[in-house]
Amino acid sequence: MKIALLSDIHGNRQAYEAVMADAFARGAERFVILGDIVGYGGDPRWCVDRTIALAAEGAVVIRGNHDQAIVDPSYSMTSAAGIAIDWTRMTLEPRQRAYLAGLPMAVEEEDRLYVHADGSAPGRFRYVTDAATARAHFDGCTARLSFCGHVHRPCLYGCSQGGKVTVFTPTSDIGIPLTAPRRWLAVIGSVGQPRDGNPAAAYGLYDTDLGELSFRRAAYDIEAAAAAIRAASLPESLATRLFQGR
Repeated sequence: MKIALLSDIHGNRQAYEAVMADAFARGAERFVILGDIVGYGGDPRWCVDRTIALAAEGAVVIRGNHDQAIVDPSYSMTSAAGIAIDWTRMTLEPRQRAYLAGLPMAVEEEDRLYVHADGSAPGRFRYVTDAATARAHFDGCTARLSFCGHVHRPCLYGCSQGGKVTVFTPTSDIGIPLTAPRRWLAVIGSVGQPRDGNPAAAYGLYDTDLGELSFRRAAYDIEAAAAAIRAASLPESLATRLFQGR
């Protein structure tokens, strides 16, 4: 089975549509949404409803920190992110806010853990950015395979039986065997707001039969996504950064 792994959609309808089209074209049979459905982007209602529809078809959906901020106004965010969250909170319908409020922080399935950030303490939303922070994840959970987002930059960490953590910078479209006994943590890039210098929407595709993960990119209509941000009178920086992938 091929599982499409999406994270950090951030209200970007155009990127979401492009990634889903690419995933379906490559034989994805199931979707996992690793959190942050909303925030930053101009189409949160559409993105939440599309996620609800995927969940009804069997998708796993995880709560991200921006989803958390919708239901917890005390959650601290940067200025631009806070402005976008306040607008998103007002824009979403009550049923959509209730859906985000009911999402789990993590889901375990067979040998896999799905979580938005560091799996050792999902509700703290700690970033995994290097070997040291990846080690905290490996030390704090037992799953052989973990998939997360939050960082907006694709990365892959491996942990040997002896506890040595190795950092891999993935190349797009190349299947990477996630072999045992090594444990793995895949940080899936962002669908709606990449920050690795590549503006194309990022996602992952895991083949459970082959035990291989590929990191994928999908070009999308950035002009339209930026126009939606501007139409909502959100900070201009949230629109311009889409073109830069920063």
